[in-house]
Amino acid sequence: MIKVVKFGGSSVANAAQVRKVKHIVDSDPSRKFIVTSACGKESHEDHKVTDLLYLCHAHIRYGVSYKPIFAMIRDKYMKIREELGLKIDLQKEFDQIERVLERDPSVDYLVSRGEYLTGLCLAEYLDAEFIDAAKVILFRYDGEIDMERTGQLLEEYSGKTDKKLLIPGFYGALPNGVIRVMSRGGSDITGSVIANLVDADVYENWTDVSGFLVADPRIIKKPMRIPRINYSELRNMSYMGANVLHDDAVFPVKTKNIPINIRNTNDPDNPGTLIMNDCSEMDAVEPPHAVTGITGRKDYTMITLTRSHASAEPGFLRRILSVFEDFHVSIESVPTTVDTFSVIVQTSLIDQYLYEIVARLRREINPDDIRIEDHLALVAVVGRGMKAVPGMSGRFLSEFGRNQINIKVINQSADELSIVVGVDNRDFEKAIRCIYDKFIAEERKAL
Repeated sequence: MIKVVKFGGSSVANAAQVRKVKHIVDSDPSRKFIVTSACGKESHEDHKVTDLLYLCHAHIRYGVSYKPIFAMIRDKYMKIREELGLKIDLQKEFDQIERVLERDPSVDYLVSRGEYLTGLCLAEYLDAEFIDAAKVILFRYDGEIDMERTGQLLEEYSGKTDKKLLIPGFYGALPNGVIRVMSRGGSDITGSVIANLVDADVYENWTDVSGFLVADPRIIKKPMRIPRINYSELRNMSYMGANVLHDDAVFPVKTKNIPINIRNTNDPDNPGTLIMNDCSEMDAVEPPHAVTGITGRKDYTMITLTRSHASAEPGFLRRILSVFEDFHVSIESVPTTVDTFSVIVQTSLIDQYLYEIVARLRREINPDDIRIEDHLALVAVVGRGMKAVPGMSGRFLSEFGRNQINIKVINQSADELSIVVGVDNRDFEKAIRCIYDKFIAEERKAL
């Protein structure tokens, strides 16, 4: 078995966390490929190394001394080196980085040093072979990762040693050797790419939470963990606001049907959440809850147009949508009835164009009536098990009614995987609580 393991910033924030990482890696010989983020926060008052490096670059750009911030970064790594008893010459590494700083470095080079330095320290402590990501994660000039060449290089490096391989996340290099970083959270992508190329049996993503939760813990006290979830459910939850996993980290493993296991460095015995293409085999043994997750967002605006016999007019809906397209406004949902068409968008995307869009709609659509409703929240209930339970939509609506929550719009996907309900912003948290209490907490008690 081959496992690719990625450790997030909180997992390598200090020496104590790194010791936990070593215990996790050493406890399973199949954890052969290790990816690390840069050091994260030790506490709420602390700063992520990547944030400090971005701040260094901003100081250089505006002619302000970066040295106090750079000293904070150096001190953090020196403390880790000392507490772990490492022999690596970090001062030499910092001197090299500072020489580049004096020559106005690229921001990509500078911010990649967090993962690079963390990788050097972690590789020595784990007795793993360090591979600079710039030598193995190769980008094409169009910004896409060259999977074929990256795969060849990974194979070459792994064939040269019997040790585990440690590769810093978040960055790679263009064909000319110039460092290129990914978007924030890019270490997830690095791990996913490596898992794809080495045909891993599982991709473990270690962080500071024990998998995904059914609902936001800021709304629900101690919500249940989701034991397993498929990629379609994950996509629905992520799109509707759940902070789960970097979107680009899913595709490389999904194409090869490699499961992702979200685990907690601080609770390594917890199985976490397993993300799979198909959960049916495991569901047959342990049937899932009807509701996998509850999420959503506030602050949407709904524009509703009414015009008699509009449904019989070819191209009518296209003309409405094209107005929003001209203003580069993404559309969230388009609920319709016979002669009524509503368009729901994020308020922040439409604020500055609202009256211009309304004017265009009046001119081009000539509606009988047009209404604008803001302060709208969308609550999404996601679950592959819902289609096996008759009347789920009706049960949701009844529960909202029982809790005196006014429903402004409802949309159920054809695959019965998700139900999205629009409520007033002020009812957002209440709506999530009532669904959780009825369909998760009560069901748990019954078991």
